[in-house]
Amino acid sequence: MTIIGNGKHFQKVRFSSEAEFEDDIVESSNILFGENIVFINPKKKIESKSLGGVIPDGFFFDFHDPTDPQFYIVEVELISHSFFNHVFPQITKFFAFYKNTNVQKSLVDELFLIIEEDQDLKLLFKKFLGRTEVYKFLTDIVESSQNILLIANGVFKEFQEITDTYTDTWGKLVKYIEICKYISGDDSVYTIIPDFDTIQYVETIVNIEEPSSDGVAYSEEFHLEGVSEVTRKIYEKIKEMAIQKDPNIYFNPQKYYISIKDSKNIVYLKIRKKKIRAIIMLPEEVLRNLVHNYSVSSLSQGVQDFYNGPCAAVDITDLSHFDEIKTVFDYLIEYHRKE
Repeated sequence: MTIIGNGKHFQKVRFSSEAEFEDDIVESSNILFGENIVFINPKKKIESKSLGGVIPDGFFFDFHDPTDPQFYIVEVELISHSFFNHVFPQITKFFAFYKNTNVQKSLVDELFLIIEEDQDLKLLFKKFLGRTEVYKFLTDIVESSQNILLIANGVFKEFQEITDTYTDTWGKLVKYIEICKYISGDDSVYTIIPDFDTIQYVETIVNIEEPSSDGVAYSEEFHLEGVSEVTRKIYEKIKEMAIQKDPNIYFNPQKYYISIKDSKNIVYLKIRKKKIRAIIMLPEEVLRNLVHNYSVSSLSQGVQDFYNGPCAAVDITDLSHFDEIKTVFDYLIEYHRKE
């Protein structure tokens, strides 16, 4: 494949080794993922026992949404490698890490030590965290934001089958990004599929108004497995409220969210361990006028474009102000039915 731009022909880079590809990803991380991220390269800094005997290619902290930061264990792979002999066992070891609280604490301790000994990293985390204590932040995010980011220079054809088969691990935790580099002389460009902005919200670049086409029947319990009792009660309350409003309103579990559908999708529920993040299909200024006791977060224009309309996120952490959510829902239904 050749990319043409500004009168130049850009040829795809063929990386000679995985290490070369890894180094390029690390060095270009702010270009690829934006300025609001921190990428920690663990090689030679973290003992393998901290992750159950395996060291990943990186740890990635995404601060694009300061109210909902994300943590990723990063694995960088060349598609020339065998998926089942190399990629599959590597990723599978990370699942065991997320289930072991003792190993998680060991990693938090080592990450904290790395940050404390690196003045640049300390300043970066201070910039994003403000007064929040770094150790507490690390403990909380490793427990509550459990993602694995698989970065490859192409498509592993086995990936879809594996995520469809192992829905509770590969299907739930692993996010896949294809990154390719092209050069023309001293100039370089990258292609990224999907856009990193949307990776926490959608499973693939498809029309999200359509049902899942992967043949897997995702369920509500798939999303509620392992969540706190409060989170489960929040979900039950949302569903009870919606069905009381209109029994024809449909809750549609997909891989990364549960959508609430009236005449069209009006809410997307992202189920976290200790909260529910509701993507509300209303303009942000309208939502902020209705919600005062829950956190309302802006979404990037790329994410809003993906959801095909103005929207913002509300983090529902408890039921103490649920009347506000009911007010939003009443307004939301009337708003979309008038369109």
